Amino acid sequence: MIECRNITKIYSNGGVETIALGGVSFTIKDGEFVAIMGPSGSGKSTLMHILGCLDTPTSGKFLLDNRDISSMSDDQLADIRKEKLGFVFQAFNLLPRATVLRNVSLPLIYSDIPKDKREAIARTSLKNSGLDETHFYHRSNQLSGGQMQRVAIARALVNNPSLVLADEPTGNLDTKTGEIVLHTFQELNRKQKRTIILITHERYVAEHANRIITIRDGLIVEDEINISKREIKYSN
Repeated sequence: MIECRNITKIYSNGGVETIALGGVSFTIKDGEFVAIMGPSGSGKSTLMHILGCLDTPTSGKFLLDNRDISSMSDDQLADIRKEKLGFVFQAFNLLPRATVLRNVSLPLIYSDIPKDKREAIARTSLKNSGLDETHFYHRSNQLSGGQMQRVAIARALVNNPSLVLADEPTGNLDTKTGEIVLHTFQELNRKQKRTIILITHERYVAEHANRIITIRDGLIVEDEINISKREIKYSN
């Protein structure tokens, strides 16, 4: 699904150049659950922006489903994001006064799908993310942090993306709630074969993935299969 070939990203500010990525290469196959881990300033957020088609590399090639994303225009990148990618953020980014169903069905409004079908798709997505039906008509600001993140996951899935990118998705959650959210990602990967890339600075969080890529100072320093994967059992 993903192939990065010697990706670099250099920012210039007043004649001063900052190397955010110094040449990273790796591949991610369909159906993998990969964590990209690194401390603040390591380049992991820059890498996520490139993988999420929010930015383009200074040099190198980024292929997504065998398409070269590296030199695409902003409009082309927007189309890729709409058709192929789902995003889950630390801050949830939900509309606080809208219902859960409306928050999840919102990305479908720009399609030709009628309202009743949009709601049906949103319901399925919410069930897949593990949210109980009793919360579907609650406003998002009436939910707990863990419930809001499950709504955010459902919204990321509603367009049936081939790739889900989760940027520090447990950062605003306590440990127990964070584990429930991470278990949700594990289930989506295991049962639906979703390709998931999890961005984190915490080893404990990364250990829920099947593979861990560690980045430091703009370079990949380790790429390992996670043999001791953390598995947590919950009933929804």
